[in-house]
Amino acid sequence: MKTIKNVLTMVFVAVFLLSCGGEKKKEKEGFSYENKSTTKEEVKEDPNEANIVLVGDDLMKFDKTEIKAKAGQKVKLTLRHKGKMDLNVMGHNVVILKQGVDIATFAGKAAIARNNDYIPVDSQDIIVFTKTIGGGQTTSIEFEAPAEGTYDFICSFPGHYAMMKGKFIVE
Repeated sequence: MKTIKNVLTMVFVAVFLLSCGGEKKKEKEGFSYENKSTTKEEVKEDPNEANIVLVGDDLMKFDKTEIKAKAGQKVKLTLRHKGKMDLNVMGHNVVILKQGVDIATFAGKAAIARNNDYIPVDSQDIIVFTKTIGGGQTTSIEFEAPAEGTYDFICSFPGHYAMMKGKFIVE
């Protein structure tokens, strides 16, 4: 009985090892197959348009701290919130501020503007902003890139600006 178990075990191991062999390419004469799948993040480049995707999460982080465009270029900025938390708990937006704006001062004003997507009413400090979204949501805006320079971008949801910030570099 013990011998039968040992033989069956050896056969099983041999079959397993042989089936886990190296990767085989399926080829026909003059033909080879290569899987080229694409993701939603891949976008065909248009020299006249900058497609920028920022992803936020439940850990209060953007996936990029630097984004770029050319002066006068059409920009499509997409914000994706890959988290699961609700907008009222872990909402995110993107606000691109004019040069010289103090981030902390702006964020203090934004924190009390809950009914306006955390954007201070009649603010003169903003170039553009997205709406505030919650986990699993996506939003986009389109605008023309400003003059050459470096601009700050933040999430203006209360308290998020300290970690969710970066530079918008216009060349």
